[in-house]
Amino acid sequence: MTEYVQTEDGVRIAYDREGAGQPLVLIGGAGQFRAVDPDTRGLTSELAARGFDVVHPDRPGRGDSAGDPPFRLAGEVAAIRALLDVAGGRAWLYGSSSGGAIALAAAARLPGVERLLLWEVPLGEEDGADGAEFLAAIRQRVAAGDREGTLRLFMDGMPPEWFEAMRAGPQWPLFERMAPTVEADAEALAWTQSAPRARLWSSITAPTVVLLGTAPFPFFVDAADSIVAALPSAERAEVPGSGHRWRPADLADRLAGYLPAAAQ
Repeated sequence: MTEYVQTEDGVRIAYDREGAGQPLVLIGGAGQFRAVDPDTRGLTSELAARGFDVVHPDRPGRGDSAGDPPFRLAGEVAAIRALLDVAGGRAWLYGSSSGGAIALAAAARLPGVERLLLWEVPLGEEDGADGAEFLAAIRQRVAAGDREGTLRLFMDGMPPEWFEAMRAGPQWPLFERMAPTVEADAEALAWTQSAPRARLWSSITAPTVVLLGTAPFPFFVDAADSIVAALPSAERAEVPGSGHRWRPADLADRLAGYLPAAAQ
């Protein structure tokens, strides 16, 4: 059953909650929300069966969550703050793809993040300018009301058939509606290049695991290495999977491996 929490700015966030044990908040990537993401719904149940209290939200402006443009990184962090309160004030964060950059921003700004689990985060080169340029281009398309162009641009660099399948599928109207929200993803990615990462993330003390599939795109590997180098308590780990995807049971097994033995 869908539940709701309100951010400090009055935005209503919808979420599912399942299981008992270690609180874990899931942060979706650019195209993920509950209505179109059966893999993460399956992951929620798999994690709940392995000792987690899982909070699976729709990010602001997506699915059943409220929110109006412009969508900013600060609004994503405010939503995570509210979800941490739902979870009892302390939780692990799992960030998928660009949601991993949002998770990093939340961990840098909020108390209560006990562990970071990041799946294939598409970071640009440290101190690079491409993130700021990408954000400017996304904002230009959002301001023009070009929702298809916004999503097409955001997915540039991925296999083109991924966008074409999304565009031709029955859920396209749902994706088109949430297109302006990827501005927050682009802002999060640009933020990761806004200063040397060791300094930018100096307040992050949570142990961090950067997860990669068995056949990741090379830029995900470079990004993982950059995150591990910048954080004092970070490591890489592998999950069976390819094409930026995993099976829910495989990922749940890997995440459950970080639970204390008494909780498993």
